[in-house]
Amino acid sequence: MPDLRRGVLLGAAAYAMWGLFPLYWPLLKPSGAVEILAHRMVWSLVAVVAVLVVRRHWSWIRELVRQPRKLGLLTLAAVVITLNWGTYIYAVNSGHVVESALGYFINPLVSVLFGVVLLKERLRPLQWTAVGFGALAVLVLTVNYGRPPYMALVLAVSFAVYGLVKKQANVGAAESLTVETLVLLVPALAYLVFLQQQGQATFGTEGAGHAALLVGAGVITALPLLAFSASAIRVPLSTIGLLQYIAPVLQFLCGVLIAKETMPPSRWIGFAIVWVALVIFTYDSLRAARARRPKRSARPLDHVVT
Repeated sequence: MPDLRRGVLLGAAAYAMWGLFPLYWPLLKPSGAVEILAHRMVWSLVAVVAVLVVRRHWSWIRELVRQPRKLGLLTLAAVVITLNWGTYIYAVNSGHVVESALGYFINPLVSVLFGVVLLKERLRPLQWTAVGFGALAVLVLTVNYGRPPYMALVLAVSFAVYGLVKKQANVGAAESLTVETLVLLVPALAYLVFLQQQGQATFGTEGAGHAALLVGAGVITALPLLAFSASAIRVPLSTIGLLQYIAPVLQFLCGVLIAKETMPPSRWIGFAIVWVALVIFTYDSLRAARARRPKRSARPLDHVVT
């Protein structure tokens, strides 16, 4: 029980940190979204390497080098998460915090669709109902915005692709982040050098506090990921499924209460439909998890038999 409680607390802390990101990125102005993204890549690598040094955990490198398929998947993951990070930073710093929250609300539904289309999984009736409500919500919000919610859709799809690729790669969080940021290190450094040469870099020109915040972008990237990794091995998947809504709820509250973004009635309706979809989806997931539990207890050696 103490281990489970610790896992829940670590998971909640990870999602809370992700949910409060909208409060951090505006502090980095006047840095542009791409400059912030480049610093995030560089300093994330520094942070995660520091963790690996403390843990003295390097044996995985030799094993991973011998698996080109996994290296290819992690390279693809690096490209996809770059798109996700860049879109998210741009959305927050351009006053679209609520729309970015929408992306992470509908992300579970996109992941379910990927399961059907790419992995040939079969959905239960309530799952189809949830996906239908999600599609209706996007339609309502498209009418409200006068355009499809592009940023939300990019965030939802890119993070779903990222999750799918990472699942196929099956590499630990710290190890995976090390490879992903290493892949991105050269283009990130090249862009920062270019900005410096053009006299447009903000690192070192906006004061020590600003430079420290840019370095901190790497730390706040690594911390929640490591907390999540520690949580995932301690708590059931169904619990992780519930905890994941902490982040978009906090992002939404940041947009409405702190950034004071406009929320006309039609937009509230669109978000309400999304929340209905998530309630249905969560209820179905919990019910399915309970239905499987007796089978596991009836056959205690299932986890050993292959």
